[in-house]
Amino acid sequence: MRTLTTPKRKIAAIASLALLALPLSACGSDDSSSSTGDSSSASAPKPVAALDAIPGGTTAIALDKGFTDALTSLKLAPGVLGTAKLVDGSLVFPITGGNVTIFKPGAVSPYVIGQVQHIGSGLSLTAGGTEVDLTNLNVDPGVSRVYGDVSVNGKIAAQSAYLFKLDGRTLKPLQTEGTNAILEGTKVEISDVAAGLLNQTFKTDAVTAGLLVGIAKITVATK
Repeated sequence: MRTLTTPKRKIAAIASLALLALPLSACGSDDSSSSTGDSSSASAPKPVAALDAIPGGTTAIALDKGFTDALTSLKLAPGVLGTAKLVDGSLVFPITGGNVTIFKPGAVSPYVIGQVQHIGSGLSLTAGGTEVDLTNLNVDPGVSRVYGDVSVNGKIAAQSAYLFKLDGRTLKPLQTEGTNAILEGTKVEISDVAAGLLNQTFKTDAVTAGLLVGIAKITVATK
């Protein structure tokens, strides 16, 4: 697999990161056939773009009022952990690594594979003497999911748990600023797994799967 290194090619590859936000059905619903019955290497599909190592950037989530109101009603206080920041109502997580490979839609399914890592940062939710930490978030574009580690009062409760699901139907066209590529508009929602964990921990049934956390803005450095 060859890594594309020219600035224009790199931006094109980052543009394809928009597919991080598409739901799984969008990644596998193209009717073009990817299997012709020929197993020879000559017929194997080749990626249109690949980044073997994402050089950096940030993922910011502008918190939805419905989410913050829900936290208030549950008397949950949000906080940031590690290198994460809360800036003007947005949670900001530094991108620490990962990779992504993009094929032509229909060539393979899913046609976007890889991961976008945010090691060493996270979100905390605290009520009374109980604190739940969601850290080391990892975006899997192939299934439009975000995984992460969960700890309760400092003790690991789950590792690589399915925490958030992504919906990219409101994604805006790619923007560029200098050497940065910007993707904005992806909806970030609570997964059924995270809802169950939070409800069990905080002894409530008010956290619902599909609750909109906010809108994501991914800024990736291309150099």
